[in-house]
Amino acid sequence: MELLTPGTGLIIWQLIIFVLLFLLLSKLAWKPILSSLKEREKSIQDALDTAENTRAEIAKLKADNANLLREARDERDKMLRDAREAGNRLKEEAQIAAKKSADKIIEDARAAINIEKQAAMKDIRIQVSNFSLEIAEKLLKKNLSDDSSQKALVDSYLKDLKIN
Repeated sequence: MELLTPGTGLIIWQLIIFVLLFLLLSKLAWKPILSSLKEREKSIQDALDTAENTRAEIAKLKADNANLLREARDERDKMLRDAREAGNRLKEEAQIAAKKSADKIIEDARAAINIEKQAAMKDIRIQVSNFSLEIAEKLLKKNLSDDSSQKALVDSYLKDLKIN
């Protein structure tokens, strides 16, 4: 068991060496180790800050993209609504113009029919007056003393009229 237990002198020398090594490291290596740890901590913090800024920027860009997309959809919907309204307005204007045109054509046709009717009535009046004049001339030329001769004359004139 002696091999496993160190001697007191050995423990003292190990303790002295440990303290000297600790003092030497604290004087020479402790500051560079702390500064490198601080630098490492600072670089990690900078990376975390950069990542957080990037996340915030990405979130802002996503929000901006969502707003732009919403605005584009709204604008598209407005353009479609305006196009429909313009189409309906043009359709209504075309219907109104077609109705006005049809009404004008009907009115012109009625006016033409009235003119033709008046011309036909005028022709009928002229013909009736001519027939009346012819009948009067013939009656005046003939002596119509009795009823039978008058009746025969009227019948013959009626036959002439039916033939013409």
